[in-house]
Amino acid sequence: MTTTAVPTALTTGHVGLNVTNLERSLAFYQRVLGFEVQAEGTEADRRWAFLGQGGKLLVTLWQQAGAEFAAGQAGLHHLSFQVETIEEVQGVQATLEELGAEFLYDGVVPHGEGVSSGGIFFSDPDGIRLEVYSPSGADSAPAPSGAAPTCGFF
Repeated sequence: MTTTAVPTALTTGHVGLNVTNLERSLAFYQRVLGFEVQAEGTEADRRWAFLGQGGKLLVTLWQQAGAEFAAGQAGLHHLSFQVETIEEVQGVQATLEELGAEFLYDGVVPHGEGVSSGGIFFSDPDGIRLEVYSPSGADSAPAPSGAAPTCGFF
């Protein structure tokens, strides 16, 4: 019998997102999350951008979607970004409020009843559901989903 080795220390490399308008999405991700453009393709039929921070690739954008994100179909549920403090979450929230973004809950919420971690839940310009959270500091607000994970049912 042959034994096949499996990876033991996987980490997410980056997440690729299809978008309908690359310029609009670039402006959003740069302003809201502080991403830097690491590389970009500008050919008319091959528009894309690699985004990250501190030299680390985090998100790739591909202008090849013909319609907004469909939350009710199999595939991506949401994309989450962790920050160190609840104040950073609140800073992202303030930027989103300036932009008139739609939040999925009112402000910072915990991940569940009695849980300290939590954040904000919102959508990008193509309706892709996003989360920015901190491991602690969100326990002063009620959990919108009770004992169920807040990030799972919105």
